[in-house]
Amino acid sequence: MPKNIWKNIAKIILSNKITMLIGLAILAIFMAFKASNVQISYELPKILPKSDPNFQLYESFKKQFGEDGNILLIGVETDKMYDLAFFQKWYELGKKVSKIKGIKKVVSNADLQEITRNDSLKKFQSKPLLVGFPSQQWQVDSLKNALERLPVYDGLLFNESRQAHLMLVTFDEKILNGFDRFAVTNSIKELGKAFENETHTITHFSGMPFIRSEFSSQVSSELKMFLVLAIIVTALILALFFRSLKVVLFSMIVVFVGIASSLGIIYMLGYQITLLSGLIPPLVIVIGVPNSIFLINKYHEEFAENGNKLQALHTAIEKVGPTLFLANITTSIGFGVFAFTSSKLLSEFGMVAALNITLTFLVTLIFIPIIFSLIGAPTKQNLAHLDGRRITAIIKQIEKAVMGRRTVIYYIIAGLVVISIYGMTKIRAIGYVVDDLPKSNSIYTDLKWVEKYFKGVVPFEVAIDTKEAGKATSPQVLTKIKRVEREFAKYPEFTKPISLVTATKFIYQGYRGGDSKYFVLPGIDELQKLSQYSSSIEGRENQFTSFMDSSRRYTRVSFQMADIGTVRTKQIINE
Repeated sequence: MPKNIWKNIAKIILSNKITMLIGLAILAIFMAFKASNVQISYELPKILPKSDPNFQLYESFKKQFGEDGNILLIGVETDKMYDLAFFQKWYELGKKVSKIKGIKKVVSNADLQEITRNDSLKKFQSKPLLVGFPSQQWQVDSLKNALERLPVYDGLLFNESRQAHLMLVTFDEKILNGFDRFAVTNSIKELGKAFENETHTITHFSGMPFIRSEFSSQVSSELKMFLVLAIIVTALILALFFRSLKVVLFSMIVVFVGIASSLGIIYMLGYQITLLSGLIPPLVIVIGVPNSIFLINKYHEEFAENGNKLQALHTAIEKVGPTLFLANITTSIGFGVFAFTSSKLLSEFGMVAALNITLTFLVTLIFIPIIFSLIGAPTKQNLAHLDGRRITAIIKQIEKAVMGRRTVIYYIIAGLVVISIYGMTKIRAIGYVVDDLPKSNSIYTDLKWVEKYFKGVVPFEVAIDTKEAGKATSPQVLTKIKRVEREFAKYPEFTKPISLVTATKFIYQGYRGGDSKYFVLPGIDELQKLSQYSSSIEGRENQFTSFMDSSRRYTRVSFQMADIGTVRTKQIINE
């Protein structure tokens, strides 16, 4: 840097006080206005780059079959499910939930279907097991008996002992990744809690839409709490150290301008607030407050020495400016490196953090000297921190150790490095859906309840390309899918599958009169007989679109799995 550059910078700042102050005010107002329009992202964080094969495979899957993980679960554990009074409340809960805007479908034991065969029309027809609101106990008993002979629902809506029951709530995909998802989830929770109070039965909520909504809501509120606490703590430290409300006020103004700027920059770059970029406002406090402390402290030192306010401010900029510049620019570059990664999440965070750290530095360098030049000179009380006995004693001890015990310090640092390297070798890269939550959190406990009785809620999909239109329903492919399902059954982490094989077994049971022993994949001859009937089921024509595309080339096998972590999941995939 040129020799007198910081002397000239100090001169420019202190010679154009009003102009620069007006400029900062305009910047703050402009950024605050832009910040008011910023939105929170409610989509799953896109950590993988768009070029990653796994990301491309996932996007291709969504285009073919729609959003995965769009089912919220309401669960109860009771032996009174088929008592008339209890079942009526359960039935009403399902109807109330289905009327919420943004809910596509609700499935429970109260509105299930069975398949019947119409020989005259050569069609399969779906028939409800329960027609209308149950007003008599025999209707509920009849439903219970019907479910005993329909194994298709076992393990999906109720467990083997029939003590745990689920209600499956499917979200509209447009609602799933938007702000309205929170209102829908809250409405479902309110209805569930009302049911809980009426029946004196604990209600459990889980499923990916619920976990995502509740987790995002909790993280958002905790980030706000962390931001508020950070402001309060730093303000108290400033007040105790400088013993001046003016110092606290003006340092906080720098922080607030920085926070508004960070949100404004996010909006202007076309980004949304993610879980990662939500950390930038607290980061502003970490950057802005030390900047202010260094400048004000140097100003106080110089003023205590020469008693000239303007000269003290000029010297503070000249002496502290280079140090702050290097500290902030290296920090900015450190975060800015993320902007060059292929991950959208990290790239956005790096870009905004780098820009905002630089901007916070400039705001501090301009605002603090100007504002202190316009107010009164510091009093003896304001300068008392320069002679603080405790701080001075601590600094002297540090200085004594650094100058007189260098060898001991080298050994201590070397020991810490060795311990740290050993610790690094023990790090395991593993992630869970709810690994950031305490085990007492209701999201965690409800997820474990579902895993206990139904194995899990995490979607696990097998996408199949048969390479030929119409081949997905061929006997050869159905047989191979059956083998895949049999392989998955060896792993206790997975639920029962849902696939074209499941549908075919269900249809074949209906074709053979409803006897549960016919819930099997029929042989080629029997499949040929099934094909003589209509390929769709009257009243359920759209049920198969989520498991097979219109050309019948692509299909899928859907599982749910326990939250077993990335390491075990990768191991299972490899196997």
